[in-house]
Amino acid sequence: MKRIVIHYKKDLTEVAYTQDGQLIEYYAEETTDKQSVGNVYKGKVVNVLPGMEAAFVDIGKGKNAFLYRDDLLPINLELKPINKPSIQELVRIGQEIMVQIYKEPLGKKGAKITTHFNIPGRYVVYMPFGNYVAVSRKIESHDERERLKLIGEEIRIDQEGLILRTVTENGSKDTLNKDIVEIREIWKEIENRFESSTAPAELYQELGISLRIVRDLFTTEVQEIVIDDAQKAKVIRQFVHNISPSLSDRVKLHDSNSQSIFEFYHIVKQTDDFFKSKIWLDNGGYIVVDETEALTVIDVNTGKYTGTVDLEQTVFETNLEAVEKIARLLRLRDIGGIIIIDFIDMEFQTHRDEITQKLETLIQHDRTKTTVMGWTKLGLFEMTRKKVRNMNNSSVKVCPKCNRIL
Repeated sequence: MKRIVIHYKKDLTEVAYTQDGQLIEYYAEETTDKQSVGNVYKGKVVNVLPGMEAAFVDIGKGKNAFLYRDDLLPINLELKPINKPSIQELVRIGQEIMVQIYKEPLGKKGAKITTHFNIPGRYVVYMPFGNYVAVSRKIESHDERERLKLIGEEIRIDQEGLILRTVTENGSKDTLNKDIVEIREIWKEIENRFESSTAPAELYQELGISLRIVRDLFTTEVQEIVIDDAQKAKVIRQFVHNISPSLSDRVKLHDSNSQSIFEFYHIVKQTDDFFKSKIWLDNGGYIVVDETEALTVIDVNTGKYTGTVDLEQTVFETNLEAVEKIARLLRLRDIGGIIIIDFIDMEFQTHRDEITQKLETLIQHDRTKTTVMGWTKLGLFEMTRKKVRNMNNSSVKVCPKCNRIL
């Protein structure tokens, strides 16, 4: 059973996505520090860096945002580096430009921005200048993918691009078209605000965390959304009624007065466990997680587990259990960038192959793009995962003594 649980605190909203009681994804957003990925701004170019083929743009967020040359070029323009125009040919200091954040500020770095705009709806991600149609890779039927792609080509106009989301499977042309018409109106309003505003200015703001998660994750596979705030439950129920009327009765208000909603659904212990630097495995082994801005190292240890057969089997069983824990960990903490896993050394290649295969299978459920590179010459396991949101920000405060989320 899949469930979305939304917990409202005074200054923090927490969302848990669970399957059969197991925490799959976790999100937290402070009321005063909302996610900015997806927001559109009218910015002003304040510096052009030829040596980096990039520019810094003031979008009114304190730190200047970073705009790379390729994020200015048309999305389908395939040019060799030598044939690409220089950054000076594309923008100039003082120029006002419309941009969208695609990566949150991290540490001392400002947000990363692009002119490859995308506005998500319930069924479609709309790209005003994308000029192509794509279908979610989670829709596996070849015939259904082709059907949806044909519909997309029929209803898009001019240079529009469309990504048809997983929820579009078996959907009608009218349903998709209705979604696109609504997003086109949003895009027209963004363009109008760009013409009438003075840089820096915010032109469009993505939905808050609870509505965003409902829009992106609430499908027929999710049996219920449970919320602990009556007023917010009404808002979400109306939102669901607007996008998927048949699912609105699955929005429920948590009515237990004795326990908080996260305690009632056993989420507190799971978040506490997964945000520690040392995470125990069920068999007595453990993993240690060390994160930096660009690199995360995960070390696997046998710990208390001594096995029953021989050393190789003990090591293999510990590594195998660690794989499942690591796959969940990556999603829950949204670990991104380069990921190095130091599994315990195994003698047999068949064991290493099985570890690789299991990890590749598990990451197929990850909505964030993840690439398995495999074993290095030093016997380390390398992979990469796209970094979008920053879980190590003020939204997730962990007590240094007890490691619980505050």
